[in-house]
Amino acid sequence: MLKSQKHLFDLPEGIAYLNTAYMSPLMNSVVEAVEEGVRLKARPWTLTIDHFFEDVHKSKRLFGRMMNVPAENISITPSASYGLTTAANNLSLKAGERIIALRHQFPSHTYPWKRKARETGGVFHEIEVPEGQAATEVLIASIDDRTAIVAVPNVLWTSGAYVDLIQIRRHCDEVGAALVLDLTQSAGALVTDFQKIRPDFAAVANYKWMLCPYTTGFLYVGDEYLDGRPLEEGWVTRKGGRNFSSLTENPETFELGAVRYDMGERANFALNPGVNRALEQLLDWGVENIEQTLGSRNATLCERLDALGLKTTKAANRGAHFIGAQIPEKTRDDLLIALAKNNVFLSVRNGSLRITPHLWNDDRDFDQLINTLERLL
Repeated sequence: MLKSQKHLFDLPEGIAYLNTAYMSPLMNSVVEAVEEGVRLKARPWTLTIDHFFEDVHKSKRLFGRMMNVPAENISITPSASYGLTTAANNLSLKAGERIIALRHQFPSHTYPWKRKARETGGVFHEIEVPEGQAATEVLIASIDDRTAIVAVPNVLWTSGAYVDLIQIRRHCDEVGAALVLDLTQSAGALVTDFQKIRPDFAAVANYKWMLCPYTTGFLYVGDEYLDGRPLEEGWVTRKGGRNFSSLTENPETFELGAVRYDMGERANFALNPGVNRALEQLLDWGVENIEQTLGSRNATLCERLDALGLKTTKAANRGAHFIGAQIPEKTRDDLLIALAKNNVFLSVRNGSLRITPHLWNDDRDFDQLINTLERLL
């Protein structure tokens, strides 16, 4: 169990911020790293060619270490949607074949697949998870010989419904389907081993559970797709890209690995140092320790929420770090606003309170949440 890490964040006394699934606050050390990067950009004569490459390579190594894969399979993206669109553009779908997704999963993980289905004559098939059932079981029952692509999250962004990705991979293998993941609501908070899951593509937006600056992200690319087509035709991803003086003479050949999928202007001198500092801290804590700590705290919090009449998803069916609590009927319409007026910050998604604490929270925050809900419900 990890202790509260509130001292590492700029969180005023009395603020109960329980909204990681919306956006995490930044650690003070991350802010300092970003500020140092901004000052570097302010003095461009101090920039060297290495500044365009080294922080990027470090980011890939750190994320690869977190996911147990080589850095060569990692690309730099500005968002999950960028990575998921890249995945959709590099997978094949024939007329009549199906793309399986969860009902209510984040739109960035549905739009590319709906488009692909329209363009190819394929079928985009959304699976509804009935209340009280496990998402994994429902998904497995839907995967058959018509399935070409399974495009799902590890944790559903509205309720925290959990998908066992290793089981899903096994069933994808049985029918020859590709597996594409949006890990924005789980990466950095749940242990994720790509050697075991073997996704074809996996996208992450970093500004939630990865504790990173906004507009940063990663895309994992399976070996089979390392020679695919990127969204952008960049120059820095080509062989000879370090030689600025002869860029027009360089070959069009990409560097080896997933680098071809890197976004343009990937060398963000301000944000990349912040990403690396956040990843270093997550790895220092250990994702396994984060998962265990958040899971233990949330189990106790769920008991208190259930006692108030806010029905929570049972632990086996949700991500350990994530709580979805059904709002009782006839609850005041301005509940979220009223909570914020009492310095309690969370979200409402699809009729559920989405409560997503992190290591900056402590028992005082949980007491503040419960006491405020008791007064407002």
